[in-house]
Amino acid sequence: MFNACIIGTGSALPEKALLNSEIGEFVDTSDEWIVRRTGIKERRISLKEGEGTADLAALASQKAMEMADVSPEELDLIVVGTVTADRLVPSAGCMVQQILGAQNAAAFDISAGCSGFLYALTTVKNATCSGACKTALAIGVDRISTILNWKDRGTCILLGDGAGAVVVKASEKETGILSSHLKSDGRLWELLYSKEGNSYVPECLEGLKPKSSYLVMDGNRLFKKAVNSLTDIANQALKQNNLSGEDISILVPHQANMRIIQATAQSLDIPFEKFYINVDRYGNTSSASIPLALDEANRKGLIKKGDYVMLITFGAGLTWGSTVLRWCF
Repeated sequence: MFNACIIGTGSALPEKALLNSEIGEFVDTSDEWIVRRTGIKERRISLKEGEGTADLAALASQKAMEMADVSPEELDLIVVGTVTADRLVPSAGCMVQQILGAQNAAAFDISAGCSGFLYALTTVKNATCSGACKTALAIGVDRISTILNWKDRGTCILLGDGAGAVVVKASEKETGILSSHLKSDGRLWELLYSKEGNSYVPECLEGLKPKSSYLVMDGNRLFKKAVNSLTDIANQALKQNNLSGEDISILVPHQANMRIIQATAQSLDIPFEKFYINVDRYGNTSSASIPLALDEANRKGLIKKGDYVMLITFGAGLTWGSTVLRWCF
């Protein structure tokens, strides 16, 4: 048995920053209201050629591979968490494989809503620890702007586009991913789901090509379920690893909105200052939010070798999960 170590991180964002004031031009809202309710000030929207789902995922992957000093030929596995692949067929994973030139890898997608990255990372961990692969990419990427109802204030203010990736390598060291915990409850799928019918695009987002469905969300019920689930799954991970909140050096939550993050922090025995937050700049980037934030924290030097890092997520399905790791580099 091997351990699975993250040895490289990367992220990618579209150029277009959509400000709260711009959203206020086409729905009944304001910058003050959005910041007070969500903590979000702006988000990135993919509009240009070359900013598709696979393009963003590949760019994030290239940055992670450069950090890890890993070539495309060394990759054995590529797993992409996404709900907005460029095409129904082929998978985003196969398109990323083609862009990278990683001809030796197996590639596929996982659909788990905003939990997609942790589901992908757990899949990669299991393959690595079993000896099925030595070097792999776990990617979280979404262009949620393509499945939004831009007339619905309850959802369009929250979400944005982006990608994040990590390189995972088999290691005999006693560090790396210590445990992963995944949950789902399909009975509650109606709290966040897609519905057919999507055409309206605001003038300020000219060039956006919406898909044939849009998101519907029951925000109040989802909020309560998210906080309870994140708290439970985080505590389960701490208990399994015989850790306390004091042992965690940094916690990277899914960047759903500031209120959910704050409420979760209040329910956990982990100081709020240990939570890494970038939701104010990017909004909720779905599957991309955790790897994007993890890459930022890593490149800022906020994570040191040997640190205990916790990742927690919640998304459509409903799905949720946590991962605890001992930083390898």
